[in-house]
Order: sequence, then structure tokens, then C-alpha cells
Amino acid sequence: MWEPGLTTTLDRTTVGLSGTMSTFRFRGSFARAVGGAATLGVLAALGAGSAAQQKPSEAEKAALAAGAKFFKENCAVCHGNDGKGNGPPPTSSSFTELPPDLTTLTKRHDGKFPDAYVESVLRNGVPMPDHGPAEMPVWGLILKATTKSDEAKVTQRIKNLTDYLRSIQEK
Repeated sequence: MWEPGLTTTLDRTTVGLSGTMSTFRFRGSFARAVGGAATLGVLAALGAGSAAQQKPSEAEKAALAAGAKFFKENCAVCHGNDGKGNGPPPTSSSFTELPPDLTTLTKRHDGKFPDAYVESVLRNGVPMPDHGPAEMPVWGLILKATTKSDEAKVTQRIKNLTDYLRSIQEK
């Protein structure tokens, strides 16, 4: 969670491969709730490419898995585990806007993933609405505080998350 001491509860209904429906209640960190599912999904997606594509290095796999982990721990509560914007905001929040579908960033930017835009939003936040606070945390400030102002770590975490978001784009 991005705010120390914040406990979030999220009920999620899923449909399994066999068509059975299950409802889960997640409390606290999504990393604990979903275990290594994000990492496994990312690694499976990496392995699904054509033989003509260059295989990612171990460092690239680790960075992408770190981005997936950050997403599941901090972003999925609002954007949903799949990034489609279907995760309800925490009940204690005053958020009113539905979060955007992050799997359509490339589609909404003329077929090119908007690296600079995504990095700017993560580092600096979204433009403030006329009245009230922005509904998404400014991750650059939070990461700076949690890494003791280590700019290299902040930049790497933002890059990892940006790379993960690029990996979940609709084809």
C-alpha cells in the first residue's frame, strides 16, 4: 500500500477456466494476496513470443517481475489485477472517478506506447482537477520518501512499472 498503516479490503469475483465462479476477499498487500501470480503471468507472457524475438535477459525478466509486483501491491487496488480499471477504490477513499483502463494506453495513443507520458504521470501525478485532490498518488514523491531520496532507485522503479504496463497492452 502506498500509505503506511492503510488497510484495504477488496472483494473480487473471478471465473476460472472450468467456468466456476469464486469470490475472494483481499486484505492488505496485494503481493501477499495474489502470491507469485503476477510474476508467473509476466514470465509466461515473456515466453509466449515468437522464436524470431530475442529472449529477454535475466535482468530484464527480473525488472519486469519487479514492475508487476509493484503494480499488484500499489495499483491493482484501483486499476484491477488485470489493469483494466475495474478495481474499486478503497472504501475509505473519496475517489469518485473510475480509474482508466491501462491495457489500452497504446491504443489511445495512436498505436505507440506513451513511455514519456506514463513516466511523467508516475513521477509527477496527473493534472489536478479544478476542485479537490488528484485521485492517484504521486508515486515519484512516495518512492523518493521510501528510498531515502535515492533518485536511481526511484527512476528504476518507475521504469520497471512502465515496462510492466507496456507488457499488458491489448494486442
